[in-house]
Amino acid sequence: MKTVLVTGGCGFIGSHFIRCLLREESWRVVNLDKLTYAGDLDRLSDLAGEPRYRLVQGDIADAKLVEEVVVTERPWAIVNFAAESHVDRSILDPTPFLRTNVQGVHVLLDVARRYGVERFLQISTDEVYGDTDGLEPRSEEDPLRPGSPYAASKAAADLLCLAYRRTYGLPVLIARSSNNYGPYQHPEKLIPLVIRNLLVGEEVPVYGDGGQRRDWLFVEDNCRALLLLLEQGAVGAIYNIATGVRVRNLQLVQSICTVLARELDTDPAGFFDRIRFTPDRPGHDREYAVRTDRIAHTLGWRPEVELEEGLRRTVRWYLSNRDWLVKRADEEYRAYYEAVYRRKWELV
Repeated sequence: MKTVLVTGGCGFIGSHFIRCLLREESWRVVNLDKLTYAGDLDRLSDLAGEPRYRLVQGDIADAKLVEEVVVTERPWAIVNFAAESHVDRSILDPTPFLRTNVQGVHVLLDVARRYGVERFLQISTDEVYGDTDGLEPRSEEDPLRPGSPYAASKAAADLLCLAYRRTYGLPVLIARSSNNYGPYQHPEKLIPLVIRNLLVGEEVPVYGDGGQRRDWLFVEDNCRALLLLLEQGAVGAIYNIATGVRVRNLQLVQSICTVLARELDTDPAGFFDRIRFTPDRPGHDREYAVRTDRIAHTLGWRPEVELEEGLRRTVRWYLSNRDWLVKRADEEYRAYYEAVYRRKWELV
């Protein structure tokens, strides 16, 4: 049985990945998570008592703690999900993004180097390529042109990983995924934000003209891809993970309205009437598009869940777990929401 150190495993994608690992008897998981607002114990509460799972609360930028965990657990691999991940918050205050997404990755890489970790999978994002509006979809060899503090911090982390690969021979792999969605996502993200606002009778904010285009990847499809990379990916390689289908933000919001209305057996027109255009995000990229030939041809991965089906599954989960949205729309969330959507990007 191989031990995997999953950092940020109480986050949205990390928690789904831990479940993906534990479905197979060959894996044991140590979850290192700082438990910030985005790291939620409820996502993995049913794993209490699972002998192949251990939770350690801590910061990946804490070098002493990371070393203690690696020395004690001797993981075969590190999979790094730990990150400040919301573009909007990086615009309001980039500082925590630099600490976690750059300094924290440096700590993990250095400990992995010194203690002979055999795989280091860095979870990155398609946003490191920057705005692809008017361009061909980006391949893994294309230059990085990040357009937000968040994307810049993730690009810096990727470059650190590649430098450790070249300089020290560290067995690094990098996964650059498109926008993930699905159950257990925090309501600051677009899809659960729309569902929450519709359910509580609030307006649904859409940035600018709503014409920004994104590739929406169901989280379970992404986790299948990440497990393939962990088990079979080529050391030193970068892999894009996406569906290849891009949808305008306004179209996505309207689709959520339609799916939710169908599930509630009501007229979607009332939901459409709540859509409101708001001042655009500063520096908002119009489109992200990547090629996925490498992971498709070398590992045989392709997405299985189309957007309509993924939205239906997601909406049904939130309808069955309405307390998830209520609990997380706390005072801190409302302060963030006010700064972004009501006070027109009042920077702090």
